[in-house]
Amino acid sequence: MLEFINLPNGKLPPVAPYSHAVRAGDFLFVTGQLSEDPDTGTVVKSSIEEQTQQVMNNLKLVLEHAGTSFANVVMSRIFVTDFRYYEAVNTIYASHFTAGRYPGRTTVGVTALAGYGDVEIDLIVYCGS
Repeated sequence: MLEFINLPNGKLPPVAPYSHAVRAGDFLFVTGQLSEDPDTGTVVKSSIEEQTQQVMNNLKLVLEHAGTSFANVVMSRIFVTDFRYYEAVNTIYASHFTAGRYPGRTTVGVTALAGYGDVEIDLIVYCGS
């Protein structure tokens, strides 16, 4: 059985036809988040540190709405427009997990992202017992 999850009250308004997350059995697949202002949906173009922090804040909003947290993330994918951002993104990203309990991860360099942000992250979360 699938459950399609979207944030209430217009938070993080989708810019395309997608759900913020989809629960499939014991797994939650969280759509890639950009550095969007959660109220307006406008991608905030600022330093890579500020963009990454906003991405993580947006992911946290989706996770909490789905009844879970970063503690249950088993896999993430990070997309960056410039690998010179790699260390800065890593620092912010790592601060949201317990040291030594990091999820599996893939980092991919891309030429562009929707909304012209510089970083996007999606997640796979285990929600079983």
